[in-house]
Amino acid sequence: MIQFTTFIKMVLQKTQKLSRLRSLGIVTVGATALYMGLTAYHNQDQLFRTFVMPAVRLLPAETSHNLAVLACKYRLYPASKYTDDLNLHSSFFGRLASNPIGIAAGFDKNGEAVLGLKDLGFGFIEVGSVTPLAQAGNPKPRVFRLVSDRALINRYGFNSDGHGVVAQRLKEIREREDFNAIVGVNLGRNRDTLTPINDYVKGVHTFGPVADYLVVNVSSPNTKGLRNMQSKKELTELLEAVNIARGQLKTNQKVPILLKLSPDLETGELNDIVAVINQKKCRVDGLIVSNTTVARDNISDPALASEAGGLSGEPLRERSTRLIAQMYSLTKGSLPIIGVGGVASGQHAFEKIEAGASFVQIYTALIYEGPELVERIKGELSLRISELGYACVKDAVGSNYTKYLPSSK
Repeated sequence: MIQFTTFIKMVLQKTQKLSRLRSLGIVTVGATALYMGLTAYHNQDQLFRTFVMPAVRLLPAETSHNLAVLACKYRLYPASKYTDDLNLHSSFFGRLASNPIGIAAGFDKNGEAVLGLKDLGFGFIEVGSVTPLAQAGNPKPRVFRLVSDRALINRYGFNSDGHGVVAQRLKEIREREDFNAIVGVNLGRNRDTLTPINDYVKGVHTFGPVADYLVVNVSSPNTKGLRNMQSKKELTELLEAVNIARGQLKTNQKVPILLKLSPDLETGELNDIVAVINQKKCRVDGLIVSNTTVARDNISDPALASEAGGLSGEPLRERSTRLIAQMYSLTKGSLPIIGVGGVASGQHAFEKIEAGASFVQIYTALIYEGPELVERIKGELSLRISELGYACVKDAVGSNYTKYLPSSK
């Protein structure tokens, strides 16, 4: 474990646009609470929820995020001792995943926290979004907690260390003898790029050799013009170029390519996307459904609801599950889907699975509940699968997707 003084120094380096005294006071209190709580967590799990999480939530949202990443980076969290039940085991694009629960892109943007996230018991880890050139992202403040709604609004804007730095980190992790986790890389484009398609092509060439899967992210609402790349013409050009780039990789196995979709797409747009990915030259190996939403349905705080950015957490849950069911129906279940959006329990995860998702990602609920959430979701999901008579997760995928289609409401 790193020295506490080193931990404080790292946190201070991550904190910007606060006065020096205020920064020192806030971060020292927060880091002390985190450190003390993590020490206690080694002996008593419930202390994390009752002590650490309330203390960390007193900090600005982005500072808390940085603290959590640092804690994972330096493996301050105790490694999970939970043994995944056999009914959670899944084939993940040719790799064995001991469970279908992953961490969504956006938490570990730069591949710093992979080892710590593995310790928490995730079945797979997705880093990013990563852009070709390093960029700072949007101005702060750019992350907002909606506590009563169990939600977040962020407008980070693809803040990234860039391809070179992140790829080197992943290469070093891969060289460790004790590392065997599934790691994907979420690809983004630079904000001011003049060649957006080429940004994704560069991503394929850079991360193809070190990633277990790649995600084409054209669905974040926080980069101007990005979502336009989901249109039929632009998506066709993009996916054709991405597939060509993958074919040029000097590897024995093709790295899987996944497409991440916006939850704000209309039915006609979904049909266009399916028409594109059905073309041989534009094929993808799976879908991630979904990114954050710009909708503000049933948000309790009007002031926070007016903040620009993507909304995640509980208010996104039903919307993303409906979209999973739609895409499962439109693709006739031919593509694996990773479901993400508002998952905070095993029941939430199971809803996405029976709607058509083969795997599930979490992020926002982890911020509110803490690392013990991973074990809790896995235990609840395993029990639910057994209660319904399924032998494994795969048997439940899409088993009740019509229940979630918009027309069935």
